[in-house]
Amino acid sequence: MVAIVDYGVGNLFSLSCSLKALGLEAEVTGDPAKLMAAERIILPGVGAFADARQKLDATGLVPVLREAAKQKPLLGICLGMQLLFDKSFEYGEHTGLGFIPGQVVDLRNDLTDKRLKVPHMGWNSLQICKEDPIFRYIENEAYVYYVHSYYAQNCTENTLASSQYGNVNVTGVVRCGNVWGTQFHPEKSGDTGLCILKAFAEL
Repeated sequence: MVAIVDYGVGNLFSLSCSLKALGLEAEVTGDPAKLMAAERIILPGVGAFADARQKLDATGLVPVLREAAKQKPLLGICLGMQLLFDKSFEYGEHTGLGFIPGQVVDLRNDLTDKRLKVPHMGWNSLQICKEDPIFRYIENEAYVYYVHSYYAQNCTENTLASSQYGNVNVTGVVRCGNVWGTQFHPEKSGDTGLCILKAFAEL
């Protein structure tokens, strides 16, 4: 079973529907026992980093996720991926979960072409730089769907794939041990996204 963490932040319905479309058993839950019993865990996220971290802390699930990540695959999606890093500089400085070394920074500060829109929203090709089982069913330069204003930096060692937006190399997929993250939304990325979710469910 794939457990989707319910902490009041995230596109839970479409993610759950995507997993079920693949024939996978999925449950949206904030129950620590169910998260620990699940074979895999997905941490979704939409909105602001500080608010999401506060809500996650309020559930008491952070120690559960830390323990689960030692034992089974965990996937962070969009803001859920950003929470995996050491810290974020979104409207201040905020501490992340520290599952993956690196920081989350404002995309606008690094774009040299100020005509490019932020949020970075739409389809971009994914350049795979390191082979990984999560890419089992997709090819290099497959297109995925992004919606974000911040991105991860200083995480080259753990970066599996990226996408180019203007002069910025946007971190697209990361991994550290049992923990994966995608900045894009697999549940909004058509067949490519479904293939990534299918591969995650087989890890």
